[in-house]
Amino acid sequence: MTEIDNACTACAFIGGDRPLPGGTLFRTPLWVVQHSVGPLGLGTLAVMPIRHVVHVADLTSRESAELGPLLQRTSAAVTAVLKPDQVYVCLWSHADAVPGHLHFLVQPARREDMARFDAYGPVLQLAMAEANRPPGAAAVEDICARLRAALGT
Repeated sequence: MTEIDNACTACAFIGGDRPLPGGTLFRTPLWVVQHSVGPLGLGTLAVMPIRHVVHVADLTSRESAELGPLLQRTSAAVTAVLKPDQVYVCLWSHADAVPGHLHFLVQPARREDMARFDAYGPVLQLAMAEANRPPGAAAVEDICARLRAALGT
């Protein structure tokens, strides 16, 4: 059940084969929560199946049953720690226009980010991606410690 793809970057993060600031914040037998790598802001988390899955339609019934409660738990932790105006939850799974390892991003939408980029929603995510300013490793480590505690791990 824990199939991995050795060429997959997400599988490398999940398996611990590639260093990840903040490490794993929460893990079940089927899912993992880690800080997102990239420019979508401090406290943006990736919720990923441990098994290499590319399409929501390919999730098992057990993976599906855990997904909703895990997204809610992760969103609640982001809300408690970062106190954003909203928490975006969206599916991302493309790399170079090819579907890749399924992951849901749980992103704090903060007023200061909306003001800095003069955007919100998908346009905010696009602006943050284009600016390409990922948070520093020390800040990620700090926020992950706080989020890990909020997740109850």
